[in-house]
Amino acid sequence: MSTATDDRYNTLEKSMKKLGYDKSALIETLHTAQETFGYLGIDTLKFIAQRLRLPYSKVYGVATFYNYFRLKPKGKHNVVVCMGTACYIKGSNKILEKIEQRYGIKVGETTPDNVLSLLSARCFGSCSLAPVVVYDNVPKGKVTVEDSLCEIEEMIK
Repeated sequence: MSTATDDRYNTLEKSMKKLGYDKSALIETLHTAQETFGYLGIDTLKFIAQRLRLPYSKVYGVATFYNYFRLKPKGKHNVVVCMGTACYIKGSNKILEKIEQRYGIKVGETTPDNVLSLLSARCFGSCSLAPVVVYDNVPKGKVTVEDSLCEIEEMIK
């Protein structure tokens, strides 16, 4: 869809205008773009670069530096595995490996049918519940590999 006909670009334009097209507001602009589009596509990054008068390489560099920003659309369902120290010690790495094997995707990827996205996080701050996995924004603690696979199967039915 073109930037001229897509109303989401108008929303982004209004946000940048409100911030005075300030180059230092790049991260805030990227947040707005991701909230508006659901992810940061190449056309969106080029639009931001043009409007803020920044090199595309800088906008792309910032968007890829922070884990929060997604350059691809999310799947219908999302699973986020905590990889903090407590979760890792309690086996979150094994949970992550099994999910990757079962669904044929790596962290940061979405299944080809766009049903499931797999993400990891540094720490949710719920270390007493380790390992913690978030299924469609619902956190679950003391998860086992089997529990996790069953939870995902139920979620994507």
